[in-house]
Amino acid sequence: MLRLYRTCASVLVLVMLAMAGCSPAAESTGSAPTLAAAELTQPAVEPTQPVGLEATDTPAQSATEVTPQDPAAAETQPAAEPKQDEFELIAYPVPAGSHPHDVAPAPDGAVWYTAQAAGALGRLDPATGETKHIPLGQGSSPHGVIVGPDGAPWITDSGLNAIVRVDPATEEVQTYPLPDAFPRANLNTATFDQKGVLWFTGQSGVYGRLNPAEGEVQAFEAPRGRGPYGIASTPAGGVYFVSLAGSYLAGLDPETGEAEVLEPPTPGQGARRVWSDSQGRLWVSEWSSGQLGRYDPAANEWQEWRLPGERPQPYAVYVDDQDVVWISDFGANAMVRFDPAQETFQQIPLPRQSANIRQILGRPGEVWGAESGTDHLLMIRTR
Repeated sequence: MLRLYRTCASVLVLVMLAMAGCSPAAESTGSAPTLAAAELTQPAVEPTQPVGLEATDTPAQSATEVTPQDPAAAETQPAAEPKQDEFELIAYPVPAGSHPHDVAPAPDGAVWYTAQAAGALGRLDPATGETKHIPLGQGSSPHGVIVGPDGAPWITDSGLNAIVRVDPATEEVQTYPLPDAFPRANLNTATFDQKGVLWFTGQSGVYGRLNPAEGEVQAFEAPRGRGPYGIASTPAGGVYFVSLAGSYLAGLDPETGEAEVLEPPTPGQGARRVWSDSQGRLWVSEWSSGQLGRYDPAANEWQEWRLPGERPQPYAVYVDDQDVVWISDFGANAMVRFDPAQETFQQIPLPRQSANIRQILGRPGEVWGAESGTDHLLMIRTR
C-alpha cells in the first residue's frame, strides 16, 4: 500500500556547509582540500572542460542558510537539512569542480558518482562523508553510473566512447570500447536486464548492449537519429529508452535489439529520462512540455500530468521502493514528489541555487540526486 503524506505549505531545506582549504591552488598541487562533511582521500583529477553539461536559465531560488552550531563536528559529519514531517535532507559536498552527473547508491552502503569534469569515478562513504576519486583514463568524461548485478559500478563514458567497469575492491578500471563504426556516440545512460546484459544509449543516435560474459559491445542506429538519453528495465524483463531529440519512448527486442517507437500523446515533449515502477509501467520526464508521462505496456495506454509552477523543466525521474515517483525540476530548482494513487505533486525547494540534479537513484528509504551545479550529492530520507 502506498504511503500517504501531508502536503507541506512550505519546505525549508537549507544548510550551510563550512568549507576551508578547498582552493583551486590546493587542488592543482595535489593536496586534498578540506571539505565540510567530506574529506578527499585522493587528490582530484585535474578538471577538464565538461562534456554534455547543458546550460540552463534556471531561476534563482531564495535561500536562508543554517550554520552548524559546532564547526568542528561539521568537518567530519554530513550536515542535515531541517527535518520535515516526512523527509530528512542531507547534503554531501564532493571535490570542487567535479560536476557530479549521475549517482548510484550501492547495496554495501557506498555511493558512487560520476565526476564528469574530473574524468573520474567518485565514491562517497555516507557514514563519514569522505570521498575518493578513481581516474578513468586520459580523455575520460563519464556520464552515467549504475551498480551491476556483480556489485561493481558500470559507467557510460562519452570521452572514452566506452563502457567502463571499476572493481569496487581493487579499483581496477576495465574498458569496453564501442565498435569503430560508432566513433562518437556521446554515451549517456545504462541499465541491466534480467539476464545480466547491459543496455546503453548515446545521444548521437546510438543504443546498444554489452554482455559482460562475452565482453563484446554491439551498437545500433536509433530511430530518427540523434536523441537517445534515459534507459530503464522493467521487472518483467523489458528494456525501454527515451529520445530527447526524437521525443519518443522505445521498447527493445532483447533478442534482435530492434527498437519499437511508442509515441507519447504530446508531440515534441522532449522525453529525457525514464524509469519503471513495480508493475512495469514506464514513467517519463518530459523536459520540453513540463510534464510527467506514464506508459502502461500491458494496456498500451499513456497518461500525462503537468508539474506545478509556471515553467517546469522535469529532468530526472525515479520510482522508489514504494512506487512513489520523484522528479528533478530545473525550472523550480526543486525536487518533486508525485503520488500516483492521489495524483498529487509535492514540491521540495532545493537549498542551493541552480542545483541542476540531472539524475536520481535510490535504495529503500533513500532517494539520491547528483547536484551537478553545486558539487553536492543530496540524499532524501523518506522514512
